[in-house]
Amino acid sequence: MAISMGSGGEGEPMGDMNTTPLIDVMLVLLIMFIITIPIQTHAVKLDLPPPNPNPSNIEPTFNQVNIDFLNTIYWNDQEVTLDQLRTYMEQVGRLPVEQQPELRLRPDALARYEVVNQVMAIAQMSGIKKMGFVGNEAYAG
Repeated sequence: MAISMGSGGEGEPMGDMNTTPLIDVMLVLLIMFIITIPIQTHAVKLDLPPPNPNPSNIEPTFNQVNIDFLNTIYWNDQEVTLDQLRTYMEQVGRLPVEQQPELRLRPDALARYEVVNQVMAIAQMSGIKKMGFVGNEAYAG
């Protein structure tokens, strides 16, 4: 980007365009665009069922697993150990997917993550396909 301004003697002004300010402005704009790009968050891939246009009034059968603030596990309101829970979940996991009752997990806000994680791992290893979380509105914040 040079402009020719005559013979170019020693005492004459230089006719070249100064591109340094343009480069500075472009670098600042580039940095601004990089900063304003939203940060990608880790996403959990869920296969959600299609919406049902005709909801039914019949309540499906389900099994409820509660974990209280003392990390005690309850299967349908009866206290169980992890081994008993594994036995119950394996029985449910052996059923065909169409006949499996939904497993509803309701951990207390003060329950330890490790216990909740163990329960979810047992459910996965048992072959339970229908699982939901109950009471998530309590954690909205």
